[in-house]
Amino acid sequence: MKEQLQTMRNACLAALSSAADKAELEQIRLRYLGKKGELTAILKTLGSLTPEERRETGQLANQVKTEITDALEHRADELINEMSVIEGDLDLTIPGLKPDSGALHPITQICYDLNDAFRSLGFEIFSEDDISSERYAFDYLNFPPDHPARESMDTYWLKGSEHESGPERLCLRPHLTGASVRYLKAHGAPARLVYPGRAYRNESVDARHERAFYQYEALIVDRDLPFATGQLLIRTILEKVFGKAVDIRMRAGFFPFVEPGFEIDMKCQVCGGKGCRVCKQVGWIEVMPGGTPHPNVLKAAGLDPSVWSGFYINIGLDRLVMMRTGVDDVRLFRSADLRFLSQFR
Repeated sequence: MKEQLQTMRNACLAALSSAADKAELEQIRLRYLGKKGELTAILKTLGSLTPEERRETGQLANQVKTEITDALEHRADELINEMSVIEGDLDLTIPGLKPDSGALHPITQICYDLNDAFRSLGFEIFSEDDISSERYAFDYLNFPPDHPARESMDTYWLKGSEHESGPERLCLRPHLTGASVRYLKAHGAPARLVYPGRAYRNESVDARHERAFYQYEALIVDRDLPFATGQLLIRTILEKVFGKAVDIRMRAGFFPFVEPGFEIDMKCQVCGGKGCRVCKQVGWIEVMPGGTPHPNVLKAAGLDPSVWSGFYINIGLDRLVMMRTGVDDVRLFRSADLRFLSQFR
């Protein structure tokens, strides 16, 4: 048996010295040291030997196993070194190549920044499907039946449902505000939530408008909520996004789902308020409407308007990105031109 061990040892070491890769090393290990390997088979026969022979043979077997294990590790290290050898001359003074890495789209990045800002204020992030219905997009939001926004010139109605009404008449959501009623009907009040997403409108495309664009809506609903809370929220969020205090102004504006309603402008960050084509030479640009939820909207959500009040803001993400980056044409962000987008890495 001792001769058998020595023969096996020599054969194994010879095989290891000529192994060409890790896969071959693993095959050799299994052949000799595996559960069904040659060394294991020899050790199983030790019980048939005398005590003296068993002791001597066992010591030799352990010695052989140690030699094979060490040889396996040594050959594995040699293979690693052989693979790392570079053939030919190597000029270490040549500048390296910068790896090409991707980055978030500017609109996605600003959405994430807003999520972080609102989370720090205790808001929940909510989302819904891009397909809505006449009930949630208009009926629940106090739009009268003859409001022009219900027409196909403004709203994309889904084919096959254009002759239906209410929940059966489906459309690509023209705004995000319907999500607020959906959330309040399911969760009730008090509530503090934001819901980012795309909106779709059938309108002419220019430097400030797209048919598909991103909105970011925020809503607080609580008892005895002071109006100043909404104004403070606007200033806080803009300061978070731009890293500095941003001048704003609030003008009275009409929206069916708020009462009172406001147009909220910020000083144009492209021209610094001096006037440019983005702000139409006035130095201010509208970035969001806002106001207190209309009593009819609260009723549609199952809330008593004599008990609950709140504040909406609906941020136009595309315009906010234009302000932060200084880009004067919103169409560039959807051009899929990597030469343009790569500057925001």
